Amino acid sequence: MHVIIDYDVGNLGSVIQSFKKAGFTLEVSKDPEVIKSAQSLILPGVGAFEGAMKALENTGIIPLIHDHVKQGKPLLGICLGMQLLYESSDEYGLHKGLGILPGQITKFKVDLNIPHMGWNSLRFEQPNHPVLKYIEPGDYVYFVHSYYAVNTAATLVADTDYDVSVPAITAKDNVVGMQFHPEKSGPVGARLLKAYKEMVE
Repeated sequence: MHVIIDYDVGNLGSVIQSFKKAGFTLEVSKDPEVIKSAQSLILPGVGAFEGAMKALENTGIIPLIHDHVKQGKPLLGICLGMQLLYESSDEYGLHKGLGILPGQITKFKVDLNIPHMGWNSLRFEQPNHPVLKYIEPGDYVYFVHSYYAVNTAATLVADTDYDVSVPAITAKDNVVGMQFHPEKSGPVGARLLKAYKEMVE
């Protein structure tokens, strides 16, 4: 059973549908017993870092997420959910993240529109990573964010260019992060979820 963590941050409808379409057997929950028994965890999220971390803390399941990862079980963070995996964010002050991936979240300082919103192409940094199995360099995915991860060289799988290198897919062992929205990225997003499903099953 794959569990989408429900911590009251964002509309999960399109996320649930995209995973179901990719063939995942899903449960949406913040119940500690369900989290403990999950084959893999999916951490979605939209909005602000601090509010999302507080909402996650209020569920009481942060230690269970760390236990899940320590056991070698897969975890996928999407959009803000990916950002929460890092050590800290400077969004409206300095806030501690889950610390599962090395790196920090910081605001774009570029002469382009913020938020970074729309379709951008992927460059592969680890072309043999299994999550990239069904997509090609240059494929487009859909982003909506004002903050991005830095100091991620050790975990970078694919990035995109927005005046700076923006980590788009990161991974460390059993943990994968996607800064973009796979559920809004059409056939490319669907193929990424298919590859993730094969990785974890």
